Parts: sequence; structure tokens; C-alpha cells
Amino acid sequence: MNKYDILVIGGGPAGITIAKTIQGKQSVAIIRPEDHSMIYCAMPYAIEGLLPIGKTLKKDAIVTDAKATLIRDTVTHINFQEKTVSTEKNEKISYNKLVIATGATPVLPPVPGINLAGIKSFKTEDDLRGILNLVDGGLKKAVVVGAGAIGIELAQAFNEKKIETHLVDMANSILPNMVDYGIVEDTQEALIKSGINLHLKSKVTSLKGHESVEEVLLENGRIIHFDSLDQCSETGAKITNGLVVFAVGMKPVVDLFKDTDLDIQKDGIVVNDKMETNIKDVFAAGDCCQFTSGISGKVISGKLATNAVPMARVLANNFLGQKQTYPGFFNGTATRIGDFYIGGTGFSEKTAEKLYDIETGYAEFTTIFPIMPGAKKIRLKLIADKKTHKILGGQFVSGEPVADKVDKITMAIQYGITLEELVNFSYSAQPYQSFYPANNLIVKAAGEILKKL
Repeated sequence: MNKYDILVIGGGPAGITIAKTIQGKQSVAIIRPEDHSMIYCAMPYAIEGLLPIGKTLKKDAIVTDAKATLIRDTVTHINFQEKTVSTEKNEKISYNKLVIATGATPVLPPVPGINLAGIKSFKTEDDLRGILNLVDGGLKKAVVVGAGAIGIELAQAFNEKKIETHLVDMANSILPNMVDYGIVEDTQEALIKSGINLHLKSKVTSLKGHESVEEVLLENGRIIHFDSLDQCSETGAKITNGLVVFAVGMKPVVDLFKDTDLDIQKDGIVVNDKMETNIKDVFAAGDCCQFTSGISGKVISGKLATNAVPMARVLANNFLGQKQTYPGFFNGTATRIGDFYIGGTGFSEKTAEKLYDIETGYAEFTTIFPIMPGAKKIRLKLIADKKTHKILGGQFVSGEPVADKVDKITMAIQYGITLEELVNFSYSAQPYQSFYPANNLIVKAAGEILKKL
């Protein structure tokens, strides 16, 4: 029976980060059932044809070059007392410390007809290959349920492939968990003008068909039909040319542990700020965990690779003798819609006002000196707590990428920077890289809030 200092169940971002951080200083093994670890956020661009599918698959060398052992197998049982795991291939493996990094899987809502053929989620290599086969086979119509970043990126990919595309969401606007409507109003219009059929304030109530999905019924009475007549058929028989992809959220993969003493709640395995579970020498990191906001300290969802990586890094460094803690989720995210780049971090106004007495401020400049060719607009919405003057959230929309600017606001939130400190922020300027030296987007928005307080 093989024994490892650290045994990781799951080969995604958390597991890879642990291997790369430990670098052979302790023996590490990673067990994963999948053939490949995926670059999830690149998957829509493979559908669009911008990337070959191979570019979305991480190389095993990421793990093995970090001096860790990669085991392709499925864990079927864990004995926390004996410190062993059993696998589908009848292997038994012993560990000193166990890390659960099983990730999360897309939610398929319990609506009638959910098991019909032609209904998919979007997370795995099999999902990607299955959808690519449909697209390459002449897919005519697609419905994407969920107008978050992945849903929007997938809908745009279908649209670029000349597939009639419908995007459905229960919220009043797109990207409801990332930004407020005022930031995405123009981008929402851009989606519609691109040819995507947008159905907001619309809930899928049922899916109908015989073997394959033929109709998507919405709560507002609308019906999206997939059937069409095959003009080449002598009988004019119906054929189904449709696909429904749900991108409405993620749930932790924790079924393996449900009959154990491991503390599992609604959003996953409960861990402290050192990624320790309630069982000695058992840890968890990444999307399978339930954790808290770095702002409010309350439990929130944070199922992002950009959360999994620092959680795993804290854990691995602690294995190496350091004393680090994880501060919580800030959930900085970004996406692209047509010519617009959108990003947000921290709390939206809608979320923040439930917990704090807030004020907002706006600033709008250009991405470079406005006299220079290629200048594009950029807008920032900043949200702050009236009592402490600390930043609670920030949202951007621009004609140029905004991820670096989102990260600046995340830093301000994470380290408790106040409005007064932001207005004294020392910034740089250059004609091809910023607005005029006379002002800065973040400084301006913070100043606008202070004027109201």
C-alpha cells in the first residue's frame, strides 16, 4: 500500500496549486478520475472556434514536473480513522494529511423534462466535446439558461457560429451577480443587436419532447420551439435541431462524504481560515468548500478558480510550516461582451445595501488621453460604507480589458482602504496608457462619494 505525506482528491486548480507549492518537499499524490484537468473559462472559446480543444486541456506535466504523483482513479471510500482511501481500481492508499479538492458541478434544476436528450451542463471535457459535435453536426438552435459570465460567453460563441441563440435568465439584467444594471445597460443592448434573443425575468418551468428536447417553456408563457420540418424528407417528418445548456450555478461535489462525520453544509465542506475541517488531518480547498465573505464575514458562494488557488496556497504553505490564513471571498470577476469588457468585485449595490448604509460614486474617462487615436470610454461605479468609508465594491465597463482595474479595487477592499486614502492615491499617466494626469478614474469616483457624505 502506497503512503503519501499529502493525498489530494481532485486534480483541479486547488490540487495543482498544492503540488506546485510543495515542490517535492513532502510527498504529494493527486487522485483524479478525469483524463484531463480543464481550463474551464477557455471552453466557450473552443466552441466559438477561437481555440482548438487541446488548448483547454492542462498537461499532466503541471503536476508531475512539480514532483507530485498523478493517479488516474476514482475514490470510492475513505476511512478517516485508518487514514486510507480505497479506489475504483481496488487500490488502497494511505496518507498523513488528506486534502479534499473535489470541486463543484453545474446545477441542473429539477424542472420537468430535465432528463431529455439535448439538455446539457457545461463544465467537463465530455460536455465540451458533446457540444462541439452538435455544433459541427449542424446545430440550428441553442438555448442557454443563465446569463452569468459563462452563460453569456457560451451564448456569444453559439451566435458567432450562426446558430440561433436564446439566452434566458430569471434576473432583471445580465450578469446579476457581477454588476448592477446601470453598468451593463449598453452591453445588454449590444447582446441583442448581435442577434442573441434575450429573455430576462424569465424562468424555465418545463422542457418538453419525446426523446429529445423540443420545447422550452418559460414562466411568462413564452415557448421556445426546436422542431422544424425536414424539407428533404418525402413525409415532411419533424427533426430536432436544438440544444439546451444550463449555466445557472454550481454545487459542491461532496456525495462521497455524506455518510461520514465530515461537517458539510449547504454550500460545501465547512473549513476554517486555515482550510481545516472538523476532522483531524483532513483539509479542503476550492469549490467543494463553504466559506465566508472577506467583507462581511458571512457565508457566501465563491466557486471560482481565483478563489481555489489562494485557498490551496495558504494550505500548502501551512504544510511547509508557515502560519497563513485565508481572508475570504471577494469574488473579483470579468468577462467580455462584443466590444465591451465588464468586471466587478466585492458587493454589488443591491447586495451591499442589505448589509450596510451605502453611498455610490461614478467616474467616466477614456482609456488613454482623449486626444490620442483609439481612445475608448471607461466607466467605474464605486460602492462604499458611509460609516467606515471603506470600499465595498466596484464595477467597470470599458472598450479595453478591465481585469487589472478590478484587481485594484479588490486590493482596496481586502486591505480596508478608505475613500480618503483613495483620493490621495498616487497614480501614473502616459498618453497611450491612461487618462490625462489631471485625474484618475478611481480617485474621481472616491471623490464623488466623499462629496455626498
